[in-house]
Amino acid sequence: MKKLLVLSLSAFAASSSFVLAASKCDVPLSDWKPREELQAKLKAEGWEVRSIKTEDGCYEAYAMDANGKRVEAYFNPQTFERVDKPGGEGDEG
Repeated sequence: MKKLLVLSLSAFAASSSFVLAASKCDVPLSDWKPREELQAKLKAEGWEVRSIKTEDGCYEAYAMDANGKRVEAYFNPQTFERVDKPGGEGDEG
């Protein structure tokens, strides 16, 4: 019985973290700001944006940051707040 309880709690914890990570960009399409605005914001911060696409409800930017580091960053399409990669893996770069 204890094993079942531990397995159930583990499964719940894993699924909860996935839902929380996925919901960071849970924004209705009608509330999205244009990707050009994100590109302008990043450029003003010293980034050189290569491309911006959509992944799992977030904007995904491929760019060189102000320090010249290559980054793959994810942003909430309504607030442009930087978020972890959908699925909770963090940024690559």
